[in-house]
Amino acid sequence: MSYFSDLPKVVYEGPTSDNPFAFKFYNPDEMVGGKTMKEHLRFGVAYWHTFTEDLSDPFGAGTAIRPWNHLSGLDLAKARVEGAFEFFEKLGVPFFCFHDVDIAPEGETLRESNENLDVIVGMIKDYMKHSDTKLLWNTVNNFSHPRFVHGAASSNSADVFAYAAAKVKKGLEVGKELGAENYVFWGGREGYETLLNTDMKLELDNLGRFFHMAVDYAKEIGFDAQFLIEPKPKEPTSHQYDFDVASGYAFLQHYGLQDRFKFNIEANHATLAGHTFEHELHYARIHGMLGSVDANQGHPLLGWDTDEFPSDLYATTLAMYEILQNGGLGRGGLNFDAKVRRGSFQKDDLLIAHILGMDSFAAGLKVAQKLIDDRALERVVEDRYASFSEGIGKDIVEGRADFRALEEHALGLKEIGNRSGRLEQIKSTINQYLLRTFAGE
Repeated sequence: MSYFSDLPKVVYEGPTSDNPFAFKFYNPDEMVGGKTMKEHLRFGVAYWHTFTEDLSDPFGAGTAIRPWNHLSGLDLAKARVEGAFEFFEKLGVPFFCFHDVDIAPEGETLRESNENLDVIVGMIKDYMKHSDTKLLWNTVNNFSHPRFVHGAASSNSADVFAYAAAKVKKGLEVGKELGAENYVFWGGREGYETLLNTDMKLELDNLGRFFHMAVDYAKEIGFDAQFLIEPKPKEPTSHQYDFDVASGYAFLQHYGLQDRFKFNIEANHATLAGHTFEHELHYARIHGMLGSVDANQGHPLLGWDTDEFPSDLYATTLAMYEILQNGGLGRGGLNFDAKVRRGSFQKDDLLIAHILGMDSFAAGLKVAQKLIDDRALERVVEDRYASFSEGIGKDIVEGRADFRALEEHALGLKEIGNRSGRLEQIKSTINQYLLRTFAGE
């Protein structure tokens, strides 16, 4: 059955197009920095927000009008698979991502849930044989069901720990069967509300044990996907163990997992942690831990995870600057963990929203590449830290200085000068590049 036959296949028409179903900046075959846009921008569709999201919120029921809304159970799951691959073809997107419960309904027992999953995974596998869209990553939902009220791998219940492990075991098997390039661990409820009833050391140790078990089982079955941790602060627990990249990296180092994991960084999670998107990307990059990206943005007036489609060209430019400096995302990609707004309830809004996101990152890619080609930002940074490229600064960097030598140098100083940070000039430069890049198009 066809669910999107009344919508056109999206093609590139350029910045002057007024066709809402056309790309204005994303031209998959255009060369940027020696690669095509399609090679740089490994876009993915998030199955949960695109095909299972009903657009409900804490104050109102769902508004989404979808052609499969009249179905339920496995019939609904099968219809979504049919619609999903039709949507992928319309959009020309290379990847998709999912949680286990996104694609198949949970049963009354784990065994029944796995049987439902097997049916839908088999169907997806058949569709993938004739599709150019592959699986960027999969994961399991170990946070929605009431059994995970106190967490999953960090739960105070050994039975819940075992149940969560069994779900991840199945998730790894599904990832291998469908050829996933990555496997994501999002803690969901791996955290605590209060220390008054929490054994933090036991919970963290158990979380470390859990990840080691996952690494061991993936090796056992020959699943060589890149493992990704996705940090998220605050929601849903007051104190998430995976608060941001820095805390996640410290955890991985402490438990000897840093060589097996990288980070899947979400823009909206970064801002909830009090960071910018580019901060989290940069921190991961300089430590060799940048693996993949969940591409979205938050609302500046709202203090929760709004998961909006990215539209801020300043943000996408700085994000692509970090990704390009990283040499790309390797096996990772740009997954649109984003949902249309509650008032955008028609099915064509799904296509339009993805066009917005893809165009926004394509524009950011082009500007970021020009900044790098011209060394526009590198020159500013090099000039600011020039004192460490000669004299006592060079001795510090190269390990030749000690406190005695530094004291001798400091005692001889008559005055200490600083250089302006030139922040306003830098922002002005970025604005110029944003405008100039598309002035002739």
